[in-house]
Amino acid sequence: MLGVFLDTETNGLNSHKHCILELAYKIIDVATGEEKHSYEAVIKQSRLNWDKSDPHSLIINGFTWEKTEAGTPVEEVSGAIITAFAQNGIRRDKAVFICQNPSFDRAFFSQIVDPDLQESLGWPYHWLDLASMYWAKQIDKTPSPWVTGVAKDKISETYSLPPEAKPHKAMNGVNHLLDCYRAVVGFPAAKISV
Repeated sequence: MLGVFLDTETNGLNSHKHCILELAYKIIDVATGEEKHSYEAVIKQSRLNWDKSDPHSLIINGFTWEKTEAGTPVEEVSGAIITAFAQNGIRRDKAVFICQNPSFDRAFFSQIVDPDLQESLGWPYHWLDLASMYWAKQIDKTPSPWVTGVAKDKISETYSLPPEAKPHKAMNGVNHLLDCYRAVVGFPAAKISV
């Protein structure tokens, strides 16, 4: 089974109004932890889309108009993802998406690859979240998840991992997600070979 560990950076929280500025993912064998493929891109935006930005979101991710203006056109990003997923066998019976906040990331990812196209390509419709995995693992432990919270930095703190690098960048988010996933869930075949 493969996991598409994915993160996005956006210019706001409303996928009907705001746009995805950056996408990163790593395709990982969830049994062994082996990385199969990695991709990241800043997505070119129009001035109209940029002008709808929420200033607080831009403070968090540090994006500027100049950086997004110089990004890759969304059609190229879409094509690169479609090609990579085909080459790596990303299909719903062989893979899942794993994110910190899949309801957020999925909505913005759909700005790059239309949901109907995702369906026609047979891509996974399961988007799993780290917070629920952490919740299930910590439910009977101290501190409990409702004491610590389920933000990724809180999860990493529970496992004595460093917080995500700031300002937020999509690949930093993916790498931090992988560190947290490794601590919370782990890669079973990797444990056996040690």
